[in-house]
Amino acid sequence: MTAVNESPVADRPVASRGRGVSLVTILGAAGSLLLIISGLLSWSYEPSVLEDISPRLSPVTLQLFAILIGVTGLVLVAGRVGPLRHTLSFLDTRRGLQALGIGAVLFMALSLTAITVTTGGLINANEGAWVAVVGALALAATVTQRGEDLFVRDPLRITWPGWFEILMIVALCAAALWVAAYALGHGDVWVFMTFLLTIAVICTALARAGFFSVVGLIAQRHRHVLTLGAFAAAFLFPFTQDGSEVNMSVATLVLIFGATAIGLNIVVGLAGLLDLGYVAFLGAGAYVGAILSGSAFATVGWQPPFIVTVLLGGIFAAFLGLIVGSPTLRVSGDYLAIVTLAFGEIFRLTMFNLDGNNGPNFTNGPNGITAIPDLNLFGFDFGATHVILGVPLSRAANYYLLLLFLTAFIIMVFANLNNSRIGRGWVAIREDERAAEAMGVNTFGLKLLAFAGGAFLAGVAGTIKAHYDTSVTPDQYIFLESAFLLAAVVLGGMGTIAGVMLGAVILKMLPEKLRFFEDYRLLLFGLLLVLMMRFRPEGLVANRRRQLEFHDDDEQLAEEIEAEHVEVAK
Repeated sequence: MTAVNESPVADRPVASRGRGVSLVTILGAAGSLLLIISGLLSWSYEPSVLEDISPRLSPVTLQLFAILIGVTGLVLVAGRVGPLRHTLSFLDTRRGLQALGIGAVLFMALSLTAITVTTGGLINANEGAWVAVVGALALAATVTQRGEDLFVRDPLRITWPGWFEILMIVALCAAALWVAAYALGHGDVWVFMTFLLTIAVICTALARAGFFSVVGLIAQRHRHVLTLGAFAAAFLFPFTQDGSEVNMSVATLVLIFGATAIGLNIVVGLAGLLDLGYVAFLGAGAYVGAILSGSAFATVGWQPPFIVTVLLGGIFAAFLGLIVGSPTLRVSGDYLAIVTLAFGEIFRLTMFNLDGNNGPNFTNGPNGITAIPDLNLFGFDFGATHVILGVPLSRAANYYLLLLFLTAFIIMVFANLNNSRIGRGWVAIREDERAAEAMGVNTFGLKLLAFAGGAFLAGVAGTIKAHYDTSVTPDQYIFLESAFLLAAVVLGGMGTIAGVMLGAVILKMLPEKLRFFEDYRLLLFGLLLVLMMRFRPEGLVANRRRQLEFHDDDEQLAEEIEAEHVEVAK
């Protein structure tokens, strides 16, 4: 497949391509082949650990992960020699191989640790593990090679036929579906950790090689295809879990968390307002949903149709947002953060006191509202198990699909606001409020709209959360939940959709799968944030403009952003 030059941006050679096979190519090919071969060998004498990595020619878990790293290395090597050299000439293969080599060493260190811990000693490691160690070290040796004479085609010049680019998007969505299904489908902690490290190593190597820069440009040209593919992959996810209630419960919690975080992204990511009490709006919607649910412990006898409950929950949360925002949005920065933090605590304490003794009985105080019935929409009972196409869908899967449609609605609202005049006004306020006000932007009105809009979306998510949890209590909406929501936005990438969803997956799925680290989860969480602020302050999936702020001397990045605007204009 030959790339076609359609971009107005000129090629920028990193260096001239040399003749002959370089040492980087030899080390990369040798290390990758050894990793692939190791996956076909036995890794341990003990068959009862790590899902049995003792057989030969039947790779599972660690063996399969080594093969994946090796295949990635061969793809990068193919960008240096062979018939695919011209097609893959946009990849900076030296940087990619170096990152892959470092990651392979880390992968083998974790793999040998897993074998040692689960079998009782490193002596139980078989020949496959040691072959993989040699392969990883060979890949890592590429780090010693500097100043490689290699021509790298500017990614802005790379385009393929439309059908091929769409096929790439479909393949990436299918790969994401497989990764999610595999990660949740394995209960062994060591397998889960090594798998996550494998995916991180491969993604880092491809990112260093410049692969995701091209993917970003392709996504800009086929935004609707990417959106449809991502939604289809998420929709098919329950059908890969064989009725597992545990895995679908984790996925449902991720969607609730992600949908709420996208609402917070309006306030923090677009408008630049630091809100530390956002979970109160989720709680407001949840209490409205619980009170109007028809529960035996509900304090109001009225049970309207659920769509009415959803709207009332969103409106009530938006009303609270207006109440909080009107007197407080005159302040900014640390002062606004303190005020919103106080509001979150006031909401929680108010729910405690509306128990009939200290105030009107609306929430049953600290006991909350329990025994909330499952939803029943148009005859579809969300509490029952349904069999569709031969696949059982459990209660959690039913709520997952409902929340998936809600998340799609919230994403649509966020995307349209982001690309509208209102969104540009929010961005202007975030960048420089005084300059925006001098240019005629109604800063107070737009900030108030951000607060109310974000609160509305959180309230809508809260009404569904109440039915899924079957109970609502004040202790569910503490400050720590607001901190995690804010961390998902910052970790994933402020102002982005994919980044926030990725942050939600990391912060919700990892604690559920790594419960043996329960006493150290907050420590690991803090360490992760420190590392992110040091090495990737713009987030995992950075907004392009914010990325330029942190890398203002990167001319290629500026040209990529310009090219993306050209594609959007087309």
